[in-house]
Amino acid sequence: MRTPPPKERNPMRVILFVLDGLRPDGLQQAPTPHVDRLISEGASTYTARTVMPSSTLPCHTSMFRGVTPQRHGILTNTWVPQVRPVPSLVDVLHQAGKRTAFFYNWEQLRDLADPGSLDRSYYMNNCHEPNGDEDLADLAAATLREWTPDFAFVYLGCTDIAGHDHGWMSAEYLATIGRADTAIGAVLEAVNQEETVAIVTSDHGGHERTHGTEMDEDMTIPWVISGPAVSPGRSLQEPVSIIDNPTTIAALLEVAPAEDWAGQVVREALA
Repeated sequence: MRTPPPKERNPMRVILFVLDGLRPDGLQQAPTPHVDRLISEGASTYTARTVMPSSTLPCHTSMFRGVTPQRHGILTNTWVPQVRPVPSLVDVLHQAGKRTAFFYNWEQLRDLADPGSLDRSYYMNNCHEPNGDEDLADLAAATLREWTPDFAFVYLGCTDIAGHDHGWMSAEYLATIGRADTAIGAVLEAVNQEETVAIVTSDHGGHERTHGTEMDEDMTIPWVISGPAVSPGRSLQEPVSIIDNPTTIAALLEVAPAEDWAGQVVREALA
């Protein structure tokens, strides 16, 4: 009797959702049925750590380039050319032949990828609008129904605006997290979830109406991962850092990491 050929594995896709300024206790207290499902079906931690300064562009640069701000040199929300360039996750994926896409509503994030590395990039100037994240998600969902990249970045900026305008952990802030959860659900409904790993995380937290300090409220972020190849219902015990994102995403897509990246693959989360 012949041995049947091995079953062909479905291609893996990764969507990285970043809710700007999302504190772990905000995620726990806000109405978030879609993220709650990802937590129950995947692996998560409420004690992941970001980098200092805990500000949006330095943190996102670390999230995509796998090193601390002291290494990549972005110390404020203004982009400056890198003296010793570190490849971005997008650049590495592009060089490996992967298709990539950005959907974002804070313009400074345009420099997270080198020119030519992104297959598609969509920016909406709407993070100060109450339904800005949901409108951006509708655009992302419409795009992803018709075209399937290997990696998509969906940045939702309204949570940070709500924190600055009304205070972190205010009723308005929690309501904005709920709307971001609705946005995540809209995107996930548009893709084949059997082939998609979803990561939900943040760049930094916040306190009162600000962030950028070494306070735990600013430095502690959630990290949630769910999908094929992920251990279901697991509460992660090992430390997770924001700089672990590119190495983990590259591993999921079977792409070699850049030599300069300092992060680790979050293997505890993987089945």
